[in-house]
Amino acid sequence: MIWYPYVQMKTMKQPYNIVDAEGVYLYTKEQKLIDSVSSWWSVIHGYKNPALNEAIKGQLDRFAHVMMGGLTHEPVQKLSARLEEWLPGDLDYCFFSDSGSVAVEVALKMALQFNINRGSKRNIVLSLEHAYHGDTFKTMEVGDDEDYHAILTKKKGVFHIPTEIPALEEAFKKHGEEFYCFIVEPLLQGAGGMRMYDISFLKRARELCDQYDVLLIFDEVATGFGRTGNRFVADLVLPDILVLGKALTGGYIGHAATVANHRIFDGFYSDNPDHALMHGPTFMGNALACSVALKSIELFENGRYLDRIKKIERITRREMEGFADPRIRQVRIMGGCVCVELKDRADLKGYQEFAYQRGVFSRPFLNYMYAMVPYVIEEEQLVQVLKCMRDWFLV
Repeated sequence: MIWYPYVQMKTMKQPYNIVDAEGVYLYTKEQKLIDSVSSWWSVIHGYKNPALNEAIKGQLDRFAHVMMGGLTHEPVQKLSARLEEWLPGDLDYCFFSDSGSVAVEVALKMALQFNINRGSKRNIVLSLEHAYHGDTFKTMEVGDDEDYHAILTKKKGVFHIPTEIPALEEAFKKHGEEFYCFIVEPLLQGAGGMRMYDISFLKRARELCDQYDVLLIFDEVATGFGRTGNRFVADLVLPDILVLGKALTGGYIGHAATVANHRIFDGFYSDNPDHALMHGPTFMGNALACSVALKSIELFENGRYLDRIKKIERITRREMEGFADPRIRQVRIMGGCVCVELKDRADLKGYQEFAYQRGVFSRPFLNYMYAMVPYVIEEEQLVQVLKCMRDWFLV
């Protein structure tokens, strides 16, 4: 029996059974659905993309996977070189893993060991309120969402602040010498409620991290590859460690990268074996994943995806900005994301089935109705998704 995620199995409704998928559509036996959430924000090129399919098939004819312990191969070498070339600043050293959550764990471990390797005794992570960085234990600890992480009632060594500059400055003033890193979902906090904040907060964070010698980590598992309207938020403010996942492979295979700058890497590069990073996911650098990631990056660049995302945002603002209802607290729009926050989660009960009947797959959570569509969506399809969201309030 399948144990499904984020649901009480005893009372869960039957999930929709998908028999095919192509472009922006998911198909059940009875219905054709626009996937308005891109399979948890990852399928940016749509389903059954011919170029991505060929990348997988071509590599599969050679081999699917070999371990990275004592071995290497061309796809992982090419992907690492491509990211080194493509990412901003000196974010040049790629450590691969098999999921975004694990990649965040690696980032936190890197930051902690970097400080240990240089003889520092800093022991606190600075993080944001409403943060979500994954469901493994350290990511739950730095997260701040009791709806997901209620089993962790006591969190040691983590200090949470709101996305407000006075709170940021006060935290560094009081504890700056104790922080070994500051981890953020830049500009857009995903599972914590699609909360959006201004770039000025991150610019000030970069200044304070430099002043207090604190490592800055950007978790761009969800925000990377255009979701905020920027290629990466790291293009605007440069972190010390960047975490990528989800859209890295176009949503085809679980794979992630923790990318460190030269200073971080040099903190491990030593004659002392104790300074090595002792971490190694079995499927890190998977050849199929690396091959499809390379092709996904090529599609992103050649397909002028940032222009596509600007168009998505423009249409979304036209259709949703200013939309109001007594049940709505706020409508938020950024890049390829729109969120309608309701005052009461009870007012979303039944919306998923409502959307299904209108040809849209949606997965609202808590009191948030949202869309993060594939970037290949056409205007008519996007309008259908947004109209479905508005029409719910006419029922």
